[in-house]
Amino acid sequence: MKTRILGCSGGIGGRHLRTTSLLVDHDILIDAGTGVGDLAIAELAQIDHVFLTHSHLDHIACLPFIVDTVGEMRNKPLTVHATAATLEILRAHIFNWAIWPDFSVIPNAANPFLAFSEIEVGQPVDLGGRTIIALPADHTVPAIAIQLDSGNASLVFSGDTGPCPALWQVVNQIRNLKYLIIECAFSNRERGLAVASKHLCPSLLMDELAHLERSCEVFITHLKPGQIELTMQELEDCVGEFRPRMLQNNQLFDL
Repeated sequence: MKTRILGCSGGIGGRHLRTTSLLVDHDILIDAGTGVGDLAIAELAQIDHVFLTHSHLDHIACLPFIVDTVGEMRNKPLTVHATAATLEILRAHIFNWAIWPDFSVIPNAANPFLAFSEIEVGQPVDLGGRTIIALPADHTVPAIAIQLDSGNASLVFSGDTGPCPALWQVVNQIRNLKYLIIECAFSNRERGLAVASKHLCPSLLMDELAHLERSCEVFITHLKPGQIELTMQELEDCVGEFRPRMLQNNQLFDL
């Protein structure tokens, strides 16, 4: 179970800033931000499942383009897995014919290019021995974190979240936890904005990591362009014992 980082930035600008998306093996996406745009058409056509943490644009931007680009090349629908609340937002505000065609009825309702599958926190989805589990998160829209479990090891991706005690209660029960990818969208000078938007900054992240009882490698995602160096320096200063590292495009995680 190999996970490749397609995008991990909190914004765009320049050749290396891509918003959030993780490719698991060749056929599963976790979120569908602008990083997906770097995949070749043949790679896009192999994606069978997309798990969404939430509905914000930086995490779904490429989803409409994927299904439009490769729908006719596939022999089954692309399945989008998300909570009921997120699926309702997609239906109402994206695949609504006003913003983008409703590919759940194209070319027809019996044989669509796109299918929706509702998931709930705590319910595992098994895909060929690979387990994906929605975990709690707390954001300004309904949101989840994601656990990827190969059986040998697990990776937890926080998605977008502010402080969330329920997340740590679950994470601390994951006996095979190997990697934690957690957001830190703002520097400490914008702590007020982090609180208001239910994101994390280094001081808030320090408080969150104090709840972590498992030994694992910690990686930082969703850094805002223009604040990357400052935020990482603040992280080094205040959460040094965890030695968090900045997530990188094309980084590989082997579970």
